Amino acid sequence: MTNSRVFLFGYGNHGKPIGKGLSEDGFYVVIAEADEKNQQQAIENGFEDTHLIDVTNDEQLMNLDIKPEDQLVCVMDDEHLNVFLTLSLRSLFESCIILSISDSIHTTQKLKMAGADKVIDLYEVSANRIHNILKRPVTTKLLEGFVGDKHEISFKEIVIPENSFLGGVMSDEYTFEQHGVLLVGMIDQEAGDSFVFVTTGVNHKLDSGDTIVCIGREEELNAFENLIIQTKERG
Repeated sequence: MTNSRVFLFGYGNHGKPIGKGLSEDGFYVVIAEADEKNQQQAIENGFEDTHLIDVTNDEQLMNLDIKPEDQLVCVMDDEHLNVFLTLSLRSLFESCIILSISDSIHTTQKLKMAGADKVIDLYEVSANRIHNILKRPVTTKLLEGFVGDKHEISFKEIVIPENSFLGGVMSDEYTFEQHGVLLVGMIDQEAGDSFVFVTTGVNHKLDSGDTIVCIGREEELNAFENLIIQTKERG
């Protein structure tokens, strides 16, 4: 349980599962929405602290009474509005940690320039898998571990090569955290090349040729991928 407040800007396609997960993980979630239907949906889903605001209006943003220790998560469905909001929040609340979600490399660059402390970059994962990832609560479980970290967080697809140390390993028996990354899911060839989401209580055997999807800091994801490639070369 944490006493930290998280202001979730946007309760649309991205915001709903993220809000649910953060709430379940003990965060006090404040919803700020520009769309009345989305705000009403948040209230119906149990979020009592909700605000219908014009996110382009600095005065209304200031009236949210955001404190320096609060964490701000920008997940507006409109990517242009999300960038504008990130820029406004950085200008108004210099000390707050701001996390934004991007679905394109161009938006990621804009969000960085706008002052986001962390950008969860979904660009490297194909659109149909991103849809599945964002629909699953485990994504928001991962956010809990990264929300207080000022490093940029990314997703990365990694193909397990022949003779890799991961070959034959069960997904819940290997500690990916030792490399600073978390396993999100995999494309299991034995399951017909379908995306398998890793959730608690579900265990899958990793084989060469399978594609795993991990989340973490970019440098640690690259280092982990290089470790797998080096293992292949030594095999």
